[in-house]
Amino acid sequence: MAIYALGEFVPRIHPDAFVHPEATIIGNVEIGAFSSIWPGAVLRGDSGLISIGTHTSIQDGSVIHCIPMQPTSVGDRCVVGHIVHLEGCTIHSDSLVGNGSVVLHYAVIEPHSLVGSNAVVPNNMVVPSLSMALGVPAKIRENTVVEGFNALAVESYVQNGQRYKREMRRID
Repeated sequence: MAIYALGEFVPRIHPDAFVHPEATIIGNVEIGAFSSIWPGAVLRGDSGLISIGTHTSIQDGSVIHCIPMQPTSVGDRCVVGHIVHLEGCTIHSDSLVGNGSVVLHYAVIEPHSLVGSNAVVPNNMVVPSLSMALGVPAKIRENTVVEGFNALAVESYVQNGQRYKREMRRID
């Protein structure tokens, strides 16, 4: 597993989390219980904190970085899709960030919200609770998301991460 300390910063990974051996975790990174970090994901906490809550999935090829004055935070029960870029932003609990999306500095995705696939959420944008952010640059559609919309996806990734912890083995 590619987990690296950087100077005084040592990643803190809950023992119940799953980090795929081909993911990379560097520096000031916290990963909560029952979260999963999938192949090719890079969490690089070199200039600030990256925090991942509990029961959250960071899927294949996603890059999470930070900036010195603003941590990057992903809450509990979030789904971060494939090839997503998060940097210096806050993703509140129970949200979904779709495949290929970019969420930039000081942007805030409030609870129970959705960033659509390939959307770009620019600096300082706030996506209100129960809303969607769609397009490039993202436009907000308020009150279009039902609370709990991603519960099935969250649970399936928690179960899959635990299955991988138990059953995955390298055979080459």
